[in-house]
Amino acid sequence: MTTLPDGLHDFLAEAGWAGGTIEPLPGDASFRRYFRLRDGERRAMLMHAPPPHEDPVPFLDVAAWLTANGMRAPAIHHAEPEAGWVLLEDFGDDRMRDWLDARPGDERAAYEAAVDALVQLHRLPPGPFAPYDMDAYLREVRLFTEWYAPAMGLTVDEAGHEAAWREALEPLLARQEPGVTVLRDYHAENIMLLDGRSGGPQGLIDFQDALVGHPAYDLVSLLQDARRDVSAALEAAMLDRYAAATGAQDDFRADYARLGAQRNAKIVGIFTRLAKRDRKPRYLAMIPRVWEAMERDLAHPALAPVARWFDANIPGDVRRAQGGKIA
Repeated sequence: MTTLPDGLHDFLAEAGWAGGTIEPLPGDASFRRYFRLRDGERRAMLMHAPPPHEDPVPFLDVAAWLTANGMRAPAIHHAEPEAGWVLLEDFGDDRMRDWLDARPGDERAAYEAAVDALVQLHRLPPGPFAPYDMDAYLREVRLFTEWYAPAMGLTVDEAGHEAAWREALEPLLARQEPGVTVLRDYHAENIMLLDGRSGGPQGLIDFQDALVGHPAYDLVSLLQDARRDVSAALEAAMLDRYAAATGAQDDFRADYARLGAQRNAKIVGIFTRLAKRDRKPRYLAMIPRVWEAMERDLAHPALAPVARWFDANIPGDVRRAQGGKIA
């Protein structure tokens, strides 16, 4: 039997949802928990993001900004952020990942709609969020040397790692001014299909870490998905679609590779940390997919400094294992 968090029933009574059924839903890589509520014909989702590990205020702030600017975030019905409670709109069960698992023929239409939603987002002025700056990029790639390298028994040049990333990423900084809102985890498990069809409107979730940064970042998150295979042909077609809609030039594709490598190095570190520190070994199975995408990104000339670091510090047998032998 699942233990319900303390204070849940008091919050639901305050929100006008006393007496409904409560269905716990599977969790993610965070301390957040989710519950589906049913009360007659009414449906809602309950998020518990308890302090001190979580803070629902950024989620509420980003949801309000997205809604005010015509994007489809869940409506907020009631919230007690100091206790970590948020009652929000139920977007249903049609998550893009699950939809495509059952209907692979809908893949192109679903990805076209997801790219078009990013185009819409990127036409807006950036939101009132912190910048995705060099400090943030470097802090994230350090996760690779802090967690992955030790887990593989490697001693690596950490100063050289940071210097290589700084050199590779520096050229894109000017091109992310004034920037766009970057949701940072925009992929098939965080996109809901709201009207029962693959090409329909996109419901957005898991956006609480939004920053202001480069328009290529969320495109990388979508098309180099850590959790779902996206073919090279589909990735190229969706890049072309985005470029046709926005006028993106060659430097955009170079920045896409830069941010692809950056994001994928970060994810390898995060998934290793989840396995080693948080005892969630299921994330290790995703590392080979992420590693393969990172290798493709490292082949771009824009990543030459980082590619040289990898050649010098990550042995070939480790790279061929694609992270699959973490102790």
